[in-house]
Amino acid sequence: MEVTLDDFKNAHRGIEPSALREFFVEIPKISWEDVGGLEDVKQSLKEAVEWPLSQPEVFKRMGIHAPRGILLYGPPGTGKTLLAKAVAHESKANFISIKGPEVLSKWVGESEKAVRELFKKARQVAPTIVFLDEIDSIAPRRGTFEGSHVTESVVNQLLTSIDGLESMEGVVVIGATNRPDIIDPGLLRPGRFDRLLLIPAPDSVSRLEIFKIHTKDMPLAKDVSLDEIAEKTVGFSGADIDALCREAAMTALRDDINVKEVRKSHFDRALAEARGSLTDDVIKYYKKVKDDMGSSIAKKDKKERDIQYM
Repeated sequence: MEVTLDDFKNAHRGIEPSALREFFVEIPKISWEDVGGLEDVKQSLKEAVEWPLSQPEVFKRMGIHAPRGILLYGPPGTGKTLLAKAVAHESKANFISIKGPEVLSKWVGESEKAVRELFKKARQVAPTIVFLDEIDSIAPRRGTFEGSHVTESVVNQLLTSIDGLESMEGVVVIGATNRPDIIDPGLLRPGRFDRLLLIPAPDSVSRLEIFKIHTKDMPLAKDVSLDEIAEKTVGFSGADIDALCREAAMTALRDDINVKEVRKSHFDRALAEARGSLTDDVIKYYKKVKDDMGSSIAKKDKKERDIQYM
C-alpha cells in the first residue's frame, strides 16, 4: 500500500489511509512441476483457468462462457495457494493475492471500497487471477452476525464485483478456504464460483512426489529411501512433509555443522518427533463437506437455494 504525505497528516487526526491501495501484481514462478500429486485438481484448474486465459478463442468457438471463479477448499497445508500460483504461471497471467482480513477496515465504506479497487485493478491488468485466501473471513454466511453490518456489505460488494454489470473478461477469481461450510451460499452458485474443488490429503504416490520436490536440492545419503519414508507418513500434508525434510536436514547439522549429506538416521529422528496434521477425523470432515456441497451448490433443495441466492 502506498502511503502519501496526506496519509501521515491524517494519521495524527485519527484518519485511516485511503482504501485506494496499491495491490501487488506479480507473475508467480511456481509451475506444475512444483506441485506434487493432485493430478485431477490440476486438470480441473487447467480447464477452468488456464484454457480460458491462454486460449479464449476456444470458448468463443464453442459458444460458451469460461468459469468466473473456482473455490479451493481442504485441510490446511494441502497446497491451495501453491496451486493458485502454479495455474497463474502456466496461464502467463498476472496474479493478485489478497488475504481476506486485509480488505477489512473499521472505517465505514472502506472495506467495500477496497473490494471495488481490487477488481478494478484486476480488470486493468488482465489477464489476471485474483486469489482470495481465507475467503471465509470476508464472505461468511449472511445473517449469522449481529451488530455491525460491515461483513454483510463486503459480501454484497464481492457478489456485485464478480457477477455485476462490469465485464470480467480476462479475470478469474480463485478463492481458498479451510471452512467452506461457513461461506455465504450466494457465492457458490454458477456464475460466481462455478467449480468447488476439494484439495485432498496426499496419498502415498503424491507424498513421494512431494518428498522428491522438497529434497531435490538436498544431498541425500544412499541409505535414504523416499519410497519408504512416503509410506510411513500417512496423514502428512504437503506442509508437514516440507517441515519434516527441513527438520531432517537440521538434525544432520546439529550432529555436525560440516556434514555433507542427510542420512536415513536423520530422517528417522525427525519422524520420531513429527506428527501428521491430517487425522482421520479431519479427512472424514472434508469428505462429508464434499458430499454435502457436491461440485456446486445446485444439489441443495430448491427451496433452500431460492432463499440462499437472495
